[in-house]
Amino acid sequence: MDASSLKENLSAAIKGEVTDAEDARRLAARDTSLFERMPALICYPADAADVAAIVRTVRAAHDAGEAGAVLAARAAGTDMSGGPLTTGVVVSFTKHMNAVLNVVALKHTEAAHDGYAYTEPGAYYRDFEKATLAKGLILPSYPASRELAAMGGIVSNNSGGERSLQYGKTERYVEELEVVLSDGSQATFKGLTPSELAAKKALDTFEGDIYRRMDALITAHQELIDAHRPRVAKNSAGYALWSVKDSRTGLFNLAKLICGSQGTLALWTRAKLGLVKPKEHRAMLVCFVYDLALLPTIVERVLPKRPESFESYDDHTFTLAVKLLPEMLAQMGFAKAARLGIEFIPEAAMVATGGVPKMILMAEFAEDSIEAADAKALAAKESLKDLHLHTRIEKDEKESEKYWIVRRESFSLLRKNSRGLSAAPFIDDFVVPPASYPTFLPKLDALLQEYKDSFIYTIAGHVGSGNFHIIPLMDLSKPEVRTVVLELAPKVYDLVIKAGGTTTGEHNDGIIRTPYLPALFGPEMVALFAETKKIFDPSDIFNPGKKVGGTVEDIERDMIHTS
Repeated sequence: MDASSLKENLSAAIKGEVTDAEDARRLAARDTSLFERMPALICYPADAADVAAIVRTVRAAHDAGEAGAVLAARAAGTDMSGGPLTTGVVVSFTKHMNAVLNVVALKHTEAAHDGYAYTEPGAYYRDFEKATLAKGLILPSYPASRELAAMGGIVSNNSGGERSLQYGKTERYVEELEVVLSDGSQATFKGLTPSELAAKKALDTFEGDIYRRMDALITAHQELIDAHRPRVAKNSAGYALWSVKDSRTGLFNLAKLICGSQGTLALWTRAKLGLVKPKEHRAMLVCFVYDLALLPTIVERVLPKRPESFESYDDHTFTLAVKLLPEMLAQMGFAKAARLGIEFIPEAAMVATGGVPKMILMAEFAEDSIEAADAKALAAKESLKDLHLHTRIEKDEKESEKYWIVRRESFSLLRKNSRGLSAAPFIDDFVVPPASYPTFLPKLDALLQEYKDSFIYTIAGHVGSGNFHIIPLMDLSKPEVRTVVLELAPKVYDLVIKAGGTTTGEHNDGIIRTPYLPALFGPEMVALFAETKKIFDPSDIFNPGKKVGGTVEDIERDMIHTS
């Protein structure tokens, strides 16, 4: 690709900026994954018209035969899969297209949500939430990286987090998306009635062609699509072809397909997202589990009590918290650190007498009053009485704070206190049915023990939905350690698939998991994914190698080499 010529053409086409400065390119070469791809150019579009001009310019260069004339969207760069990385053109949204445009609370409505907000992809979630909370509303699918992530990645990865157990993932809240298609035209995807769909299919445009072909593809293969939809609570793998047609409402909504597609089908420029009114009070049931065989029973009994979140962390995490407690407390103010330090004493005494539990479970119940929340937590505790577990109820968020700190901060502490090691998220986000825990977890533990000399790790996750996060810390400067990434991932995913699970619940496919989609979905569904990509992006300029066409060789080639 002639980067200088393309830079000149892009600069003439848009109001925003275009740069090939090394510092900007180096910053955009990394996200929070274990990959690096150095882009040729960075574009900072001022508005949707700029995005359309960028797409037209890059596609013209590509269609003229310029190798490497491709693009990838980027927001905050917190992706753990290599999703926004490219050697072509990065379209960076956080500089200009970062506004939360409108937040509306609905007073009397039969709508699915309590309100909605319009946002641009470059808006940081922390700013989005500040605007929505001002109206008493929230997007409940926010990820753990809520202070760092931006809306572009939240929608494009179909993100979820600790509240997804009750509220679902981002796809549930995506009502409309304004997008730029691969020919540079603009469209708005939203729920369409059969008559509205027919009108779209009658258009003599690229948008009309997309509607005609996607409706035909889904209709012709509905049985196959339904059969291969992952039967777990959360999934971000593949294209969500099963979500386009709503069997309940009869609506056809391509926004549901763009959500989670990692910028491989279209670039979204404005989103309308549904919002909910959060409950004001919370109580938490904490369970200390020494026998993992009890996990399915615990989950089966607690879930009917409708916890807002049901989280977990393992014995590695618990031991780490105790070991690094001084460092953890040092990051806080004196009064808060002193209070939390004292509150950890009961756990320390429990470990001294009974040993480290295999897993700590945190079921949090949210209601409009603390009495109602506490009653739910107590009912959940009573349902477990015959299991003779060590349990505790924390009656407000201040009391439960120490458990959330360990759940959210343990890996960050581990990384900060492990010199010479890098975070290597490659088996970081799988989902299995909770019923599989007694057989799956021991097999997983045995497999990880085979590689104990190659990395250290913690396991945390959303135990209520079967979504676990394992992020090893490794010395990636050693070739033998890098080989472990290629060797261990397919073994873990083989266990996950055999258990009826999926390879990613929240973090998406990107570079790291796209090669494993055939093992998860089979050749027929992968062929439908490829056809979907071809319908939307026939020139393959949008983030190639993600979702479709990615290989193990991509992983090996682009993995970082230093710690």
